[in-house]
Amino acid sequence: ALPSIFTLVIIAEFIIGNLSNGFIVLINCIDWVSKRELSSVDKLLIILAISRIGLIWEILVSWFLALHYLAIFVSGTGLRIMIFSWIVSNHFNLWLATIFSIFYLLKIASFSSPAFLYLKWRVNKVILMILLGTLVFLFLNLIQINMHIKDWLDRYERNTTWNFSMSDFETFSVSVKFTMTMFSLTPFTVAFISFLLLIFSLQKHLQKMQLNYKGHRDPRTKVHTNALKIVISFLLFYASFFLCVLISWISELYQSTVIYMLCETIGVFSPSSHSFLLILGNAKLRQAFLLVAAKVWAKR
Repeated sequence: ALPSIFTLVIIAEFIIGNLSNGFIVLINCIDWVSKRELSSVDKLLIILAISRIGLIWEILVSWFLALHYLAIFVSGTGLRIMIFSWIVSNHFNLWLATIFSIFYLLKIASFSSPAFLYLKWRVNKVILMILLGTLVFLFLNLIQINMHIKDWLDRYERNTTWNFSMSDFETFSVSVKFTMTMFSLTPFTVAFISFLLLIFSLQKHLQKMQLNYKGHRDPRTKVHTNALKIVISFLLFYASFFLCVLISWISELYQSTVIYMLCETIGVFSPSSHSFLLILGNAKLRQAFLLVAAKVWAKR
């Protein structure tokens, strides 16, 4: 019964994730067509939402294949396609969210460092260069994973008398997940550093405002606070996602199927639910969401 329960939860998360991310894409595309232009933040939101839709679909497909068509994961082209699609979608999901943290830092924070001011004045070019630079990490990750896959397929196809067992495949899966986890640490570290710098910038701003009666009602303070909420929400969701991957990796070592399925189910929660926070944190998306919710409620 447990696989059925976890499957229902994953399907629910799948629906929520597609609705929230699809809403972000739809509203921004409508705005793009009507105004003939779109801000850098909205463009990043569109790409992030599309990557998360791809990630959610990949998780659902791989879940059902693992439950009912495990042979696809053992050998052949299916194995490489599923793992590579997971790596690509997960890469853009993590790095685009990290780029959001960098974007907020450069747009909102205030430092007198010449290097920071140089980056701040060229924020769009900086974001583009970072996005292109992350492709190097993606390329290296794919090469490393391909070596694991090639080694597994050579072992599987060379020895025709070798009997397949779950423990053998789980050993291969553990090595793949460990490699992916190591490459995922870099965007998390960058986002965490951006978060600390935003806090430091807010602290400096509040010190300047001590003699001003506006205090926390100061507009710049509010902008800092909103940016920190968005960044810390990403960090919390990413930490839970990373923790689930780590625990599932450990569960495979000890062949604990229940813990593995639980972690996989919780792991889908991050790309599915974090987009709702992005909607609530964006004035345009929040207004459109409330308008749609009001119309749906009125029809009921």
